[in-house]
Amino acid sequence: MKVDRSFRAQEEPALSLFTSLLLAALIAADEPRTLARAEGYVGCWYSIGATKDEYKFKYSGGLATYPQQQSPIAIYDAPSNRTFFVYGGADPARKSILHMVSYYDHATGTVPRPAILLDKKTGDAHDNPCLAIDAEGYLWIFSNAHGTARPSFIHRSVAPRSIDAFEKVVETNFSYGHPWYVPGRGFLFPHTKYKSGRGLRFATSPDGREWAEPTPIAHIDQGDYQVTWAREGTVATVFDFHPKPLGLDARTNIYYLQTRDFGASWTRADGRPVPLPLTEPDNPALVRDYQAEGKLVYLKDLNFDAEGRPVVLYLTSKGHLPGPEQGPHEWHTARWDGREWVVRPFTTSDHNYDHGSLSIEPDGLWRVIAPTEPGPQPFGTGGDMVMWTSADQGASWTRVKQLTADPVRNHTYARRPLNAHPDFYAIWADGDARERSESSVYFTDRLGARVRRLPIQMTAEHQAPEEVAW
Repeated sequence: MKVDRSFRAQEEPALSLFTSLLLAALIAADEPRTLARAEGYVGCWYSIGATKDEYKFKYSGGLATYPQQQSPIAIYDAPSNRTFFVYGGADPARKSILHMVSYYDHATGTVPRPAILLDKKTGDAHDNPCLAIDAEGYLWIFSNAHGTARPSFIHRSVAPRSIDAFEKVVETNFSYGHPWYVPGRGFLFPHTKYKSGRGLRFATSPDGREWAEPTPIAHIDQGDYQVTWAREGTVATVFDFHPKPLGLDARTNIYYLQTRDFGASWTRADGRPVPLPLTEPDNPALVRDYQAEGKLVYLKDLNFDAEGRPVVLYLTSKGHLPGPEQGPHEWHTARWDGREWVVRPFTTSDHNYDHGSLSIEPDGLWRVIAPTEPGPQPFGTGGDMVMWTSADQGASWTRVKQLTADPVRNHTYARRPLNAHPDFYAIWADGDARERSESSVYFTDRLGARVRRLPIQMTAEHQAPEEVAW
């Protein structure tokens, strides 16, 4: 990736008043630098699209783990027996987002004080970070930008499997990043570039420092959103398109592409090669034409079964605004069975931005953790988290249990870690969907036996998360 020279190297900004002046000095030091530590785990709150009705915003809430268009944000690392994760933290004094990195230690059942990578100098949760771990155990944090007004960054940990110190490797501009480390090859990085809309691209690097020129994947009408995932050398993307004149508020259709040769070629699920870039709505990557059905599509997750066949989790609705008039908000799965895409209904919820993740386990069981209950702000982003399973590839579903019953805040954006450990199977945040609020960060185990909140105010350098019951 060529570094965008329009973004000059800048001194790191000082931290907010909730940390000490000493820590502020550390964050502003030349890189590589030791990271300041926060006093606890506090997520950011974000809203967009004022609606001037009782729902207040198109979407809003505690969006520390938002958005799904960039991944992964958590990775289980077996050699250290830790789940590393990044999120958008709150800066109460300046209302800007801090890019945070931490880990859950499975051996001790504790978390350290989270490390503050940088102050992104914006309150926009689209700038939230994502994470990769290379073959030697170094952590790579990709700090996104929403559009071209702000720079993006790539940082690498100074030591393997450590959050203590990081160096800045690249300052450039990218949005909605998906850094996938492919063993033996390096990084394959699908991302978005804002120019006349949202164009999907990918770049490759053998070492995270020297990047090839980005290659366009798709730019259909006003652009596209994508969700990606990787498995055993395969990197895949599922994406929509944004038709004129409404653009992203008319997002529709489902397209799928995959590469098994580090981006040298891209194919459909059946292996048929597809020339890039894609610029027309009717193209070989099309999975389903929801535009013809008059439905919007909100992509949620992409995963693979034991045979390496892709499964897509998504939601459809009639409109982009919140409220029952835009419903039903219907969840679906689309599974490639080796011959065709099999689309099946899953459940319903009450908002386009109710986001959950799909885990596919070694025995073939599908497991979804998503806010499919309304929560205390009905028809707002998120709700109460529910665990669902399917033992027949989405033909039928069992509502296993409701994980939260919060009387005050909606819970939003449950995200699954890469190589998830059974004790840390999903991470999410809470927040009021109608007005700015505090936000906590949570995680749960594979069976949903315990929901734990990361410590808001830590009293020690390492501390056990609090088990929560409503």
